Amino acid sequence: MLGKILMVEDDPSILMSLKFCLETEGFIVETASTGKEALDNLSPDFDLMLLDLNLPDMHGFEVLKKVGKELPIICLTACDEEVTIVQGLDMGAYDYVTKPFKTRELISRMKNVIRRKEKRETPLINLGNITIDTQSGKVRKNKNDLFLTSMEYKILLILATNPNIVFTREKILADIWDVNEAYVNDNTLTVYIKRLREKIEEDPINPKIIVTVRGVGYKIGENL
Repeated sequence: MLGKILMVEDDPSILMSLKFCLETEGFIVETASTGKEALDNLSPDFDLMLLDLNLPDMHGFEVLKKVGKELPIICLTACDEEVTIVQGLDMGAYDYVTKPFKTRELISRMKNVIRRKEKRETPLINLGNITIDTQSGKVRKNKNDLFLTSMEYKILLILATNPNIVFTREKILADIWDVNEAYVNDNTLTVYIKRLREKIEEDPINPKIIVTVRGVGYKIGENL
């Protein structure tokens, strides 16, 4: 079994054909055709939610907001506008797939998200005065809760769970979105890193937690 999936889709033809493909691949798939049905069926048993944003009873963003960090979500939608995609990612989506999509590409992204979820079984990560609780999704500085956007949290977690690895900018972007999309660029990552440092570092100008490896990328600082 590759994972248990909750697929939320109101188009019966897409629902049944994709369910068949995923089950053939080895996933266990349960389905819902409305946002309410999806929320009612939510349980800790699921490894991933595939969420169509255009649901008959509520916008998918409402489902996304209510699920929060409880379950990884990949959004499915026909809308490919950058502002919508960025909003979904900042609200907590792990990835964003526009219709029509290739089933093999979607399955690859699903496997990547589930692998990232499985890597975070150790609940607490300590980085000096920063503590990351990977079960609750909370980050604390000097025991005080910090508010991080979903994207800031993902970047911090990617680096924190691989403290001895130097990540190139391209690798960070690839791990966040699974593939490099056209609307993801260096400027976007620079802004996220800057905002993240302002929240977690004692001195954002001279960072000790997320350090820059000149000419390469970023890594977690040593001797924290």
